[in-house]
Amino acid sequence: MKRLIMIITALALAAATGSGLAAGDPTAGQAKSMVCSACHGANGNSSNGDYPSLAGQVPGYIAQQLANFKSGIRSNTIMGGLAQTLTDEDMANLDAWFSSRQPTVYTLADNQLEIAQLGEKLYRGGYPPMQVPACMGCHGPAGTGIPPNFPRLAGQHAEYTEAQLLAFKSEQRRSEIMSPIAFRLSAEQIRALALYLTALH
Repeated sequence: MKRLIMIITALALAAATGSGLAAGDPTAGQAKSMVCSACHGANGNSSNGDYPSLAGQVPGYIAQQLANFKSGIRSNTIMGGLAQTLTDEDMANLDAWFSSRQPTVYTLADNQLEIAQLGEKLYRGGYPPMQVPACMGCHGPAGTGIPPNFPRLAGQHAEYTEAQLLAFKSEQRRSEIMSPIAFRLSAEQIRALALYLTALH
């Protein structure tokens, strides 16, 4: 736990002092985003829970993840292939375009509220019995993230967030921060967090 806190603190300090990433051109990014729209929506708001919404993502995060797909640090058959065609400038431009878009705000159904309340407790207070820190410590009280390392989670599809947390839990997707945190959460807690984040704004 002490190592996890040290890693989080170091990343937060790096975020606060600037990412060092080149600023992209959103107009060029819009033109380049046509191929992305099939899965992620024309303005970065995906209509399919299998694919993440990119609208309103923190500046720097999308470029970072595209670079990870291109290098193989992050594995995905579709994204790995697409990222191979992108230059660093393309990635910065796509990042600038999607981060400038307005994300969709969702409303939960009445029968989802009870489990979402569990998600809210976890997001805001963590889970002390398993030494899980509050999610908002890195992702912000409104889930808007901290550039460039801590992504926006608010308004993301619950299906996608749940799938990513389960991937971190099983280490199919690896992260020094998220893998040990997700490992300590139950499937029910992960589902609750994912549902809460969908409507957070």
